Amino acid sequence: MKSISKFPIILDGGMGRELESLGAPFKQPEWSAQALMDSPEFISQAHRNFIDAGAEVITTNTYALVPFHIGQQRYDERGAALIKQAAQLARTCIKDNEDIQVAGCIPPVLGSYRPDLFSTQQAQPIIDLHIQQQRNDVDFWLAETISSIAEAKLIKDLTAPTQKSTWISFTVKDNQTDVSVLRSGETVYDAVTQIAGQNVSAILFNCSCVEVMESALISAKEALNDLTDGKHILLGVYANNFPPIDEHHQANNGVTKIRADVSVEKYSQFAKTWLQAGASIIGGCCGVSPQHIQKLASIKYDNNQ
Repeated sequence: MKSISKFPIILDGGMGRELESLGAPFKQPEWSAQALMDSPEFISQAHRNFIDAGAEVITTNTYALVPFHIGQQRYDERGAALIKQAAQLARTCIKDNEDIQVAGCIPPVLGSYRPDLFSTQQAQPIIDLHIQQQRNDVDFWLAETISSIAEAKLIKDLTAPTQKSTWISFTVKDNQTDVSVLRSGETVYDAVTQIAGQNVSAILFNCSCVEVMESALISAKEALNDLTDGKHILLGVYANNFPPIDEHHQANNGVTKIRADVSVEKYSQFAKTWLQAGASIIGGCCGVSPQHIQKLASIKYDNNQ
């Protein structure tokens, strides 16, 4: 894995909504997979837009390449080829820039925000396919929007043999409480304690509201402080720009509205609180645009002057 010399590391933003803004084919339940299947040139353009904004990591567009989004038949027929294509597109976009890394996305393969749907037996072959088809084109693994400890453990175990670093990004409940918890109800403290270390070199939080991320970081920092090898684990945040999502949310039933109250400037103010709380990786998830990422990159520039 290539190294980035200065912190914070700047991630990209939300692929789906950037595709929509570019006029790419975009709808549910296929989400960002629709453009890959119909007009892959839009995927490359979205990657380039985030790179031009200052992203130092671009994430492969494989999040929706699961039966949950594209259907079982299409997944069986085209899933492997589409996953490989997405990884290759990302790699091609950075071929002239050695400072950019490619994160191999491993999605919540049985459904976003639905820990109740998780099954190790059902998830393992899908995760294995994502690993096999991306491993030659990515610098490290980024497991995104993970709702439970069990799902994180499975991904940690399956990525370990690749000899690539793994970043696990959890999604937490959007209601603000004294104790930060995953969508499963398990505490962030317990999740970090059980997952951090070995091949997992970073713990992040994504696809939750901006308001709940600082609490998640505080809990994660506490857990790392209690681990003997926790000092070398990075922490990060890339929030979404959605209204709060509850346990009854159906992730592919419709296109969620973007919040009107979280501007580029407001998002960046939240990002500063994340940095103060211990984050060394920041970026954006659903609804976070290249303009948001450009502002985050300016924070990094100011911090390193």
